[in-house]
Amino acid sequence: MIHFAKWKIFTILAVCLLGLLSAAPNLLTAEQARALPGWIPNQQISLGLDLQGGSHLLLEVEVDVVVRERLEALVDSMRSALRKANIRYSGLGVQGLAANVTIKDLDQVEQARQLIRNLDSGITAETGDGGRIILRMTEQAVRDRRTAALEQSIEIVRRRIDETGVREPTIQRQGDNRILVQLPGVDDPERVKRLLGKTAKMTFHLVDERQAPTALGGRVPPGSMLLPSVDEVGNDGRPRMYLIQKRVMVSGDTLIDSQPTFQDNQPVVNFRFDSIGGKRFGKVTSENVNKLFAIVLDGKVISAPVIREPILGGSGVISGRFTVQGAQDLALLLRAGALPAPLSILEERSVGPGLGADSIAAGKIASIIGMILVVVFMVIVYGRFGLMADVALVANIILIIAALSLLQATLTLPGIAGVVLTIGMAVDANVLVFERIREETRAGRTPISAIDAGYSRAIKTIIDANVTTLIAAVLLYQFGSGPVRGFAVTLAIGILTSLFTAILLTRLIVATWLRRTRPDTLPL
Repeated sequence: MIHFAKWKIFTILAVCLLGLLSAAPNLLTAEQARALPGWIPNQQISLGLDLQGGSHLLLEVEVDVVVRERLEALVDSMRSALRKANIRYSGLGVQGLAANVTIKDLDQVEQARQLIRNLDSGITAETGDGGRIILRMTEQAVRDRRTAALEQSIEIVRRRIDETGVREPTIQRQGDNRILVQLPGVDDPERVKRLLGKTAKMTFHLVDERQAPTALGGRVPPGSMLLPSVDEVGNDGRPRMYLIQKRVMVSGDTLIDSQPTFQDNQPVVNFRFDSIGGKRFGKVTSENVNKLFAIVLDGKVISAPVIREPILGGSGVISGRFTVQGAQDLALLLRAGALPAPLSILEERSVGPGLGADSIAAGKIASIIGMILVVVFMVIVYGRFGLMADVALVANIILIIAALSLLQATLTLPGIAGVVLTIGMAVDANVLVFERIREETRAGRTPISAIDAGYSRAIKTIIDANVTTLIAAVLLYQFGSGPVRGFAVTLAIGILTSLFTAILLTRLIVATWLRRTRPDTLPL
């Protein structure tokens, strides 16, 4: 009990010193912390939305769009399959969440039905009157597509938010088609809303220049579509319209990088394809020199430059009337990838930094009051031993702050409650040990024997009590939402630091005092 190995003493003191150095930057401003030497930890505690202020958004994924897109793709496959089988049809198209086609020869209805069912195992084909066939996706297929769309949307939202530099955002699923987004410290929520509100689905199409006059008169030829320009305006003051071919020559899914830059002193976006996309892009530009090549983003034409020469390097430039911020945002969207379905904002709340400052001040007051009461109680009940436990308590709080800083865990208002709870729980282990020492002293043991027996017999109870609480904290973090997770994080960290200070630090202090004073009786 009295003799600690030198490596144990060094380890305990080193942990305490590292904790002090890691917690110290929180006493400085952000600028002062960044100016610290590189060998000194300069991370500060990351505050959550309720303490720092920021934006709270509840997004809805329009998952039915994914189902409709799959049906539209199925319609294209049906058109080709029916033509190859020489089956005459009419009325082929999508209505709502079902696709319809009418087979003109009633003797070919069953053949067409089987042919269509072979295109996709996840659809049902029902026959109606007059040779009509109605196609719907099965419930399992719809469920799978919706789940995949939601999970993919969460991942892409996370990428877009991370690109903006927001620290410790909360992005999680809520229900079957909603995403909860909390952004601490966001000073430009409108920009974030714009980034999240864009699907960012980019495709490359050839411009159908020959049919433009007819199309503008209201007649769009088959295989083409009429799309507005993003920033070009016609003579009538309306957006310029482009007639482009429906066929996607190159998809934005094959993009692997995009960066904002300048060309002729104008902001542009450089993009680069993967090997497959680069080959397609090179082939299209080689076969269509001197033709217009439209770049379409979310149903609008960003630009339609002329292909002057084949572009074989797998990269290109998107130019337009971009601002610097606009070029940066477009590059960000393309890097993060396209959303599988549009997002709509159902709920928006903003938390001002003033409210967060009030919460922090209230948390400080609660922590200080709780700590003073615990310190006074320990000194009154256990005297000098209580004072030793109070020293360990201060070290425990420092270690909690250091751990939150190093791990960059987000501190929320419930997290402050976890810290306050830890202050009360931190001395539990010491209380168990001191009471056991009292019992051993009454039984006639010497001071050294009583202290040694007190620690050795109480340690099992201490570990059992703290491990069960730690398991509860882990479960809270695993299954809880943002505020509950904040509480679980500080509670778990507090349990680990409490075990360290109670079992090792307090014991070292008691052993040092005992070795130096050699008392005849214990002041308990």
